[in-house]
Order: sequence, then structure tokens, then C-alpha cells
Amino acid sequence: MVAKVGQPKIFCTTQFYHVTTTNHVPYHVAGAQQDNSTIAIPSDGWDHMDVLGEWGYQVGGGESGYIASHPTNPDVFYAGSQGALLTRYDRTTGQSRDIQVYPRFFSGEPASSLPERWQWTFPIVFAPKDANTLYTCSQHVWKTTNDGQSWEKISPDLTYADPETLGVTGGVITNDMNGPEIYATVFALTPSNHDINTIWAGSDDGKINITRDGGKKWSDITPKELPKNSVVAIIDESKHNPGTAYVAAFRYQVDDRQPYVFRTKDYGKTWTKIITGIKDGHFARSIREDNVRAGLLFLGTEHGVYVSFNAGDSWQPLQLNLPDTPIRDLVVKNDDVVLGTHGRGFWILDDIGPLRQMTGDKVKAEAVLFQPSDAIRGVYDAVFQYYLKNKADSVVFEILDADGKLVRKFVGNKPEEKTEGGNRWERAESKPTTAAGLNSFSWNLRYPGATVFEGMIMWGARPQSGPKAPIGKYQVRITAGKYSETKIFNVKINPNLKGVTEADLKETFDLAMKIRDRESAANEAVIEIRKVRKQFEEALKTNTDATVAANAKDIIAKLTVIEEDLYQTKNRSGQDPLNFPIKLGNRISAIRRSLESGDNKPTAGVYKVFDELNKELDGHLQKLQLVISGDMPSLNQKLNLKN
Repeated sequence: MVAKVGQPKIFCTTQFYHVTTTNHVPYHVAGAQQDNSTIAIPSDGWDHMDVLGEWGYQVGGGESGYIASHPTNPDVFYAGSQGALLTRYDRTTGQSRDIQVYPRFFSGEPASSLPERWQWTFPIVFAPKDANTLYTCSQHVWKTTNDGQSWEKISPDLTYADPETLGVTGGVITNDMNGPEIYATVFALTPSNHDINTIWAGSDDGKINITRDGGKKWSDITPKELPKNSVVAIIDESKHNPGTAYVAAFRYQVDDRQPYVFRTKDYGKTWTKIITGIKDGHFARSIREDNVRAGLLFLGTEHGVYVSFNAGDSWQPLQLNLPDTPIRDLVVKNDDVVLGTHGRGFWILDDIGPLRQMTGDKVKAEAVLFQPSDAIRGVYDAVFQYYLKNKADSVVFEILDADGKLVRKFVGNKPEEKTEGGNRWERAESKPTTAAGLNSFSWNLRYPGATVFEGMIMWGARPQSGPKAPIGKYQVRITAGKYSETKIFNVKINPNLKGVTEADLKETFDLAMKIRDRESAANEAVIEIRKVRKQFEEALKTNTDATVAANAKDIIAKLTVIEEDLYQTKNRSGQDPLNFPIKLGNRISAIRRSLESGDNKPTAGVYKVFDELNKELDGHLQKLQLVISGDMPSLNQKLNLKN
């Protein structure tokens, strides 16, 4: 039996220990790569920041550590690595500094000999209630409020510190003691979302502690069902309910591959084990509650992701197209779930609005339009997700402005919308799909474009693409069969812009609409001229009057002169503008492209050139009107033509 060799495939095999996100817009995703460096990459298009010439940048630290981006200055990163390394790196300046708590280098030593036991991947986390407070952990919890210049120890040893687990490690041939083998450390740390003085801590030997007074007193709140020598991987405190927290722990090192997931609602006084629906062998590595919907949980396991809609009472797989891979960490950022896998790189489940909004009554509904997220001009288009119980004959989307005036209308009648080939300038806009289940449709924030005609070739412009929508409130209305619903959303200004106001963008939009209308006027004149020429040419085939024929040819000649001033009629291919001069219509479209090349206030040059082109167009349109109203009526009668 001969095996056929298929086409080679490229897989990302990056192994991340943790994942974090920044507060950039769009946010960046960062992690430390096994046997490599730290890396951060944009979650969405960020072409102008393509620092490495490829797809990312380093943020300090090393292969194994946590990474924390400063909450208010996202270009400043704090990253760890083996040997207790902790760096502060300012991406804007390239300035880097080692801010270790206790910079006593170690290697080849058992944990028992170390004053401070630093794990291979020790926590580095900011206090949600204070952007200037940063924590890290050995077997103790450490705190800095001056950017790592000094550190304060705010806990006793929060581990079991069993001497049997602190000895020499390695095999018969050689020992191996460099960080991964350091045991009895605080492995998970979670400062409270509600109270600056509340901190949750979990150790890699199975203890969970909490302080309610900023570290003066710590209480052991370890669940009774969590055995000693379990690794407390993640503690996630609810953003919705103080005192509620979720824990993911694992014990595969002691040959126990069952999931250990717990919930408390009373600061750890009591715990509930929440593993219903999780498969055997899918031991837990990370857990997070949604930022918007209380009780919506995401669980990372050794074999993928699970979701719970009832605070962990039951779980179901959320694998979709995700490969079978360990999910070492996950975070909920804005409307996305971001995964750090140990073997397949970063993954993002984007726009989880349907998971947040889906309820029992909506599951039974014939159709549902979910509340869309706000769009950001130049960053995020408007994305509309909708559920259809059954396949629809057609789906109609209407975009309206704040006053209810129609902006765009899109109609789809296919269950799947295939992306057409060609470059992005030639690609048509997408249409809504009609498939049963969850569908997604996006609006590129463009108003209707200018009138165009078949075979039109232009350079430096795309007249069929309309002006960008101004900042403000909009409505989206879906119609599918008898179902119709309207939702409100906003188009927001890009927060990365400097020196640009919403008024500037409105001025640009107003001017772009005026230019678009003049583009249409020029192109409609060409369409009208070609229509008249075709009518005359058809009528002359049966005409026997030489005088009438001469008059018709004279009018066609006049119209042709106007047409050739408006459009380069010699263009046959996309490269012909190299050979033949562009004409007025192309220049008008190109000035709108120049105007909208970036989000800003119109330049004086745009106003000046458009004024000149506008006047030139008026002259040609006046000539066209003279021909149509002056020369043509009598000839139309002789040729028995109407209009």
C-alpha cells in the first residue's frame, strides 16, 4: 500500500507559558516563547508599527516568564524569565532595566538553599485598582509602587514548603536545577478588581491564601478537595461580584490528569468543585470570567477550551477550529477571548457578543440580531452578528444615521459569501449570508460611492468606494422573512490620532460627499454621451437623409470631444494610464482619494484643486447641456427619437 504525500503545510508551533494583552487600540497580544524570546504582536491591522519588518517585537524578559503591560502606558512592559529575571522595557525609547526584587543569581542549586525561591514562570501583575502598584512572587508576595526601584515583602511564605520537595533534582547522569524545578512558590496571584487591599495567592504545591488588608494578615483558604502538591495555575476573581473567584489547578506531575476547577462566592470560606462536562484527562490550566456577562466562563485545558454559561455548574466544549493543544493561559480582552497555547501560538476568538447575549428565549427565536460593538474608524469596521434558526431566502441589512436616514442597503441571498479574487481595490463589498445558525456581516463604514460605468479604468482613485462615515451614532436594521430588528451602535474616532478632532473628520466627510457627487456628475455625463451616440448610430442605419446624417455625425463629434475631456477613452488595460494622459474624471476621483488618505482635516491644497476641477467640470457639463438642449431636439424629431 503506497501512501500519498500531500502538500506541505506550515504550522505555528510556538509554546507560550502565559498570554497578556495591552491597552493599545487595537490591543497587542504578548507572551514568552519556550526556547525563544518574548514577543508581542498586534491583534489586528497595525501596519505602520511593523517594527521587526515582519510581525512583532520583543518586550524584554526571556523565554518563560509572565509579561505585564503598563495599564496607562501600554508601551512599557515588565517581563520575567528564569533565574528571577524581571525587566522593565520602554518600547518607545528602547530603554531597558533589570528591576529584580532580589538579584542574587542562582543555578545548579536546590530550592532549599535559596533565600527566595523563584519559579520558572513567576507572576508579574498590576493591581486593577491602582496602575502604579505592581506585584511579583517568590514564595513571598512582593510589591512595588515606584516602578521596581524598591520592593516591599507583604506576605510570609505562602506555600507548604515541604522539605521533601525542595531538594536536589535531576537524573543519575546530571542534575537540572535552573528554575523549572524550583518548587514551593506562589504560582498564581490575583489582586482584587474591587478592593486594593484584597489579594488572592495560589502556590505550585497546592495552597491558596487571601489577604483582605493589603498583606498584613493572610488566611489559608485552600479547598478541601484540592490535594497537596497541586499546581494552582490561575485564580480569576469575578469583576461582577466581590468575593467570587474561580480556580484552575492541575496535578499531572503526580500522574493525576483529572480537572480541578473550583468556585467560591464568599472569599474562600467555602468552595464548590465545578467540573461537570469536562472530559477525563482534560486537566485545567486556566480560567477566566467574562468582563460583561457574569457567570460566562472560559476554561483552558490540556486539550482545548470549554465554556460555561452558568458560572461553572456545567461546561461544554468551545473548540471550533482550534487544534487539540494545551491552553496554558487565556484572557478576555474587549470583545475577544485570547489564547496562549503551548504548541500552536496565539489564537483569538473574536467578537463574543453572541455568547454574551444568547439566552434560552433567543435560542428558540426564528432570528436574532445581536447588539453590535462600536466601530472605530481606521481600526475596526462595524460587524453585525445574527442568528437564523432556518436558512432564509434573503437577508437585508440597512445602515441608517442617527436621524433614521438610509446610508447603505445590502441584500444577500446565498448561505455562503465567497471572497472574490483580485486585489483589494477590485474586490466587491461583502453581502449578508442566509445560512441557518450564526452569521456575520460587516460594513466598511463607507457611504455609497460615485456612479461608475462598465470598463472604467482609473489610477490613484476608486470612485465606487464611498466617503468614510463621520463619527457619531448609527442604526442597523436587519430583515429576514417576517423578522425585523434595529440596533444602535456608534462609529468612534481612532484614539491613536493626534491633533485631529471629530469636527475635522466631519469637515472631511462633507467635502468628500461633495467631491463624490461631482465624480458622479462626470461619470453620468459619460454614460449619457454613450447612450446618445448609440441611439444615433442605430437610427442612422435606416436613415436616408444625407443632411440628417451629417447633423447627427456633427453632434456625435461634439459629444465625443466632451467625453474625451472627461474620461480617457483609449484605456483598455490597467496599465494604459502610463501611455495616455488621465482626464478630468480621474483627477476629481483622485482628489477625494488624497482627501481621505488619512483621518484628518482637509488641506488647503485639496480645497484649491477641487475648486479648479469643479469649475472645469461645470464648463464641460454646460457644453453638454447646450448640445442636448440646443442641437438635439430637432434632430431627434427627424430621427423619430425620444429623450
